Amino acid sequence: MESIHETIKGIKAKFRLFMNGVVAQSLRDKGLGYKLIFGIEYPRIKEIASEYQPDHDLAQALWKEDIRECKIMAGLLQPVDAFCPEIADIWIEGMRYPEEAEYAVMNLFRRLPYASEAVFRWMADEREYFQLCGYLLMARLLMKGMKLNERAEAEFFDQAFTAIEGGTPWVRRAASSALCKFALQSRTQAKRLARQLDALRKCPDEEIRSVAEEIKNEIEYSF
Repeated sequence: MESIHETIKGIKAKFRLFMNGVVAQSLRDKGLGYKLIFGIEYPRIKEIASEYQPDHDLAQALWKEDIRECKIMAGLLQPVDAFCPEIADIWIEGMRYPEEAEYAVMNLFRRLPYASEAVFRWMADEREYFQLCGYLLMARLLMKGMKLNERAEAEFFDQAFTAIEGGTPWVRRAASSALCKFALQSRTQAKRLARQLDALRKCPDEEIRSVAEEIKNEIEYSF
């Protein structure tokens, strides 16, 4: 049986076949500081990942590599039944770039059996990448049709508005997107969100007012 080390060596060899130096340099220019960037686009990474069976040990080893493409592939190969909340937290603690959060949520976190519980814990966390994963995950869950009860809705609004008022640009953007996904579930929900936005639209901070207006406009445009 091939060792994890040999499997990863083979994966890296496949990455080299599709290496794009121009894209890699562009990603570095945008601030990605991995030890190695192959510059491979996501569809190709997904295609290479499809050649392997999901495997917990392999996914964990890929995540530990300081290589952009390995981290993206880790989420594609991690079985959900072996990915406990403690490991999810470890992954988030190690994130350095928003792209890592986006791919982890899209490929893995949204499929977790405890996603609907973790999402509120992550949104309420003071750390940036926990919040970012929380709002990205909330948007995904709402798109899949998850319904919030009155208490959960109030908590979501409270956390999201706080993020818009004081979060980092990435967290603010993710929170805004999640609110829009909530509003798109029904006209009734859109109206409730629009009423809640009134306070933000009167905020003295021009940037916060602008975000609130963007959300309101997107809601109105969608209906």
